[in-house]
Order: sequence, then C-alpha cells, then structure tokens
Amino acid sequence: MAAVRSFLCAPHGYLLLMTESPDLDDRVPAAGAVRRALKRVLPSASGPGRIIQSMDRLEHAAALDGLVEHVRSTVRAVPLGRARDVLHGRWLGHPVHPLMVQVPIGTWFSAAVLDLLPGQRRAASTLIGVGLAAAVPAAAAGWADWAELQHRQMRVGLVHAAANVTGVGLYAGSITARLRGRTALGKALGFAGLAVVGLGGAIGGHLAYRQASGANHAEVVPELVKPGWHDIGDVTDFPVGRAVRRHVDDVAVLVVRETGNRVHILADSCSHMGGPLSQGAIDDGCVRCPWHGSVFRLQDGWNVRGPATAPQPAFETRITGGHVQARLLAAEAAGTADPSHDTA
Repeated sequence: MAAVRSFLCAPHGYLLLMTESPDLDDRVPAAGAVRRALKRVLPSASGPGRIIQSMDRLEHAAALDGLVEHVRSTVRAVPLGRARDVLHGRWLGHPVHPLMVQVPIGTWFSAAVLDLLPGQRRAASTLIGVGLAAAVPAAAAGWADWAELQHRQMRVGLVHAAANVTGVGLYAGSITARLRGRTALGKALGFAGLAVVGLGGAIGGHLAYRQASGANHAEVVPELVKPGWHDIGDVTDFPVGRAVRRHVDDVAVLVVRETGNRVHILADSCSHMGGPLSQGAIDDGCVRCPWHGSVFRLQDGWNVRGPATAPQPAFETRITGGHVQARLLAAEAAGTADPSHDTA
C-alpha cells in the first residue's frame, strides 16, 4: 500500500515503486536487480542517489576554478559590444540560449530516427548539417551567459559545455564519414553524438532548474510586498545621489534621492543573479549591479543593459509629512520612462 501511495503522489511514481517495493522481486523477473540499481542512482527515501551526489560534488569542485577563470576571461575579452546583450536575450525578456539549442537537438534527434529507416541517408545527413550550423550561435549565446554566472554554476556549466563540444565533434565526424560513403560509421558516430548531447542537456537542466541559472531572481518581489503605501523613512535619511538600503515588508530595496527630493526605489536584489544593487554605482539616472554589470533605470527598473534579461521591480514614491513612502509600481509601467537613458 505504501508503494502504491508513493506511485500516486510522486511525479516519478513508477521509479519510486520500483525502488521502494521489495515485494516486486517475487513477481517480476530481474526486478530485484533493477530496483537495487535504480536505488543507487536515483533519489529515494534513503537519500539523493548517485546522480545528484555527482552533480553536488561538481558544484563544489574548486579545482576547476583556475580553468573557469581562464575561460571566463577569454569569453569576456571578445569584443561583442551590444551583440552581447543580443546573445543574453535581453531583447527577448529571458535567456535566448535555451531557445536556440532546440534546433540542433531537434535536427539531430530527427536524424537518429531517419537513420533507423531505410533510404533516408541524404535526409539524415542534411539534418545533421543543419544542426551543426545552428550549434554555433547557440554555443555563442551559452558562453555569453556562462561568463556571467556564479562559481558553482560555472563549474557545472563548464562540464555542460564540454559534453556539448564533444557531441558536436562526434556529429562533425558523423557527417564527414557519411560524405565519404562510410554510412555505418556515420550512423554510429551520430548515435554516440546524440547520447553525449543528451547528457549535456541533462547537466544543463541541472544548471537551469537546480541552480536557477538564467532565472529571474526578483520575480518573487510582487508576492512579498503588501498592496498600498509603505513608510520607508524620513527624507533626510537619504543623502542626495547616494544609494541606501532599506526594506519594504520583507523585501530589501535600493533608495536613491535626487536633487529636488525626487526619490527612486527598486528591489535591491538584482534580477540577474541577486546582486546587491545598493552597493552599485549610480550614474545618469541608472544603477549598475556590482556583480555582473547589469544596468537598471532608477525611474522604472527597466534593464537598460544586460546580462539581466528581466527588469527590476520598481516602486512609486511620495513624500508625506517629510517621510518617504513607497508602493509597488504596476508591472505594465516598467519601461515607460525616457528612452534616452538607454545609452547609459
């Protein structure tokens, strides 16, 4: 009965049923061996399993940091200019890399299906070639994002990239073998490439969903701030032109007072990776994140420059009886300020 409840309640109920039901051993041939193998590699009631343990060890592998720093310096040194924001996906509102990788993955998987069918050699080779061409801009976007992550994420991302580079190499060998008439070798290299790229995709999933790489780290702010006006403090508590950190309910905010007692307030935790904006530089009506250089407009939180792809939650302000008060700015108001600040 306990196993049935696990099956009904868990997203991966079948695997839980296999790993936590010794009574299956008597009913299903080889079930015991399968159950023990799954229990070693997959999460269960007894612990995280070897897969997650391996990823956790990778996150903490400080031995990779020397290579990480060298590669990051190389990626950041590429003179991309504003194209870097294009690769980050600022224009899209979220990272563009996950979207771009759908083309090589889709074409390579389709090529594998065609390789199992007779008379599809040319079509399979064409799909592999399309995937190789699409992998170039997808990799460029991935490297641009990777260079602006935290060290634990970068360690995992480096292995993710290594797997994908290996997969691309296998597919390059596959299409070369096919063009030389060595179809069997080409198919074998293609299937190997798909397996390696699949592994790289699984590691990328850990990077995106377990480590929140590319996620909007300020998305929760509207859920934490109660409606209405909130008292922030006396207007004299905020020096003109300087960033001050305060709180609205449980949310840390950045407060900047301009000449004429005009006050701007943004959520303090950067939407890119949670950096403290109150420690950043204030210039030309914008704040620059001290961690990775994202630039946000103080008036409405608009992300003027990446790597942040989401705007910063902003607050309306007023001064009543010498006190600064704030309330959350409606999301649709973000980005409506003077666009001349986009050159910051």
